[in-house]
Amino acid sequence: MSAPTKNQEIVEIDAHLPAGRTDLPPGWLEVNSMDMDAQGVARRPDGKVVFIDGALPGEIVTANVHRKKNNWEAASLTEIHHESSQRVRPGCPNFGLHSGACGGCKMQHLHVAAQVAIKQRVLEDNLWHLGKVKAENIYRPIEGPAWGYRFRARMSVRYVPKKDKVLVGFHERKSRYIADMETCKILPPHVDAMLMPMRALISAMDARETCPQIELACGDEVTALVLRHLEPLSDADLARLRDFAEQHDVQWWLQPKGPDTVKLLDEGGAQLAYALPDFGIHMPFKPTDFTQVNPHINRVLVTRALRLLDAQKTERVIDWFCGLGNFTLPIATQAREVLGIEGSEALVARSEENLLKNQSARGDGAQLAPTQFVARNLFDMTPEMLFADGQADKWLVDPPREGAFALAKALADIHQARIGAEDAPELPESGKQWQPPRRIVYVSCNPATLARDAGLLVHKAGYRCVAAGVVNMFPHTAHVESMAVFELA
Repeated sequence: MSAPTKNQEIVEIDAHLPAGRTDLPPGWLEVNSMDMDAQGVARRPDGKVVFIDGALPGEIVTANVHRKKNNWEAASLTEIHHESSQRVRPGCPNFGLHSGACGGCKMQHLHVAAQVAIKQRVLEDNLWHLGKVKAENIYRPIEGPAWGYRFRARMSVRYVPKKDKVLVGFHERKSRYIADMETCKILPPHVDAMLMPMRALISAMDARETCPQIELACGDEVTALVLRHLEPLSDADLARLRDFAEQHDVQWWLQPKGPDTVKLLDEGGAQLAYALPDFGIHMPFKPTDFTQVNPHINRVLVTRALRLLDAQKTERVIDWFCGLGNFTLPIATQAREVLGIEGSEALVARSEENLLKNQSARGDGAQLAPTQFVARNLFDMTPEMLFADGQADKWLVDPPREGAFALAKALADIHQARIGAEDAPELPESGKQWQPPRRIVYVSCNPATLARDAGLLVHKAGYRCVAAGVVNMFPHTAHVESMAVFELA
């Protein structure tokens, strides 16, 4: 089951958007809300919904329509007649609706506190309108630095012969072209300061036309840059990279083909890693491994998730979509036994390495609980697979944007079979004694798929949604990270 489409979103918006005002001059619109793409949402007097780039809730505006459908229009802001008190001056010169504007951020014109409030509303609206679920409690949002937070980034690189210029950065709004960026305020300051030197570096290279991408990965101590190159690099280019690395204190990795070909330019040096100090965990990783973009928020997120999970020394816990073990290893400091399940065999191997390193680094009195990692396709789960994994007291679920539908459906199928629901699947004998987890902490990067899965858990699997809240992992973007807690009813 996929996430809601644009048309489905419009139906939900239409259900609670006020009628269009008839007392305004022709063409003027009152903006009532903001959608998941950070567009202002208004309604014309004839009932048609208008999505307006650059407009904020509470504003009265005029806009230029550039796309029309039967029941909605897409437009760009042209004039503000009544400005929102939450409108602020963007912190980055690349932000805006102008030609060449960067498409990386969508909300810099809105006060950060208001951004968080809108994301909270998006979460609550999705839970209710898509899942028919209302959380019993709303958590205070998890927030952190609004600037300089993006420790992971994939920057495009392009040599433009007509301008004899190299561009390094993100794509323009709704365009395949790269924005002509000299600065980026969401990158860490030391990386922001490297943008122009990076342009100069690539411009001086023999391979300037065959290096399409630089991927950034910052750890606590190391800044890694992965250079994608389509042809072998000359000795002169390798020397240029080494000079840049020494001057800017970075670590170059080279990627001639796919992600599995990434390797250090020069062996040795410090290892790319981050720490979770609340749990005494140290997490080495490779620059192409998945790690959270915002390390400040990740530390708080892990601490809060584990406090909500409340794993005890007598309990077994399963961490679904465990990745590198970002939650698994901290859970292993608290639980009796932990199972981490992940779709990528490469990440499972890295998790096992991290487990061994952390186990050996801990004193005799602080050993991690017995922990196992397994690779499996988590989008093809069945009740039989859950039975085979054994019973767990609690689950932590941290899926990608697609959500954890198969996992939630397997729980729902088990519950429906046990209550004798019509058309429920028959359970095998092996599952008769199996019991579902008493508590599930679900960390989500897509409120629409969280809402869909929450609907299954609450209405079909016998759970209550006891609490939910947003995590502002990506300030100034429309991306909504959130967390919800479910308990057996």
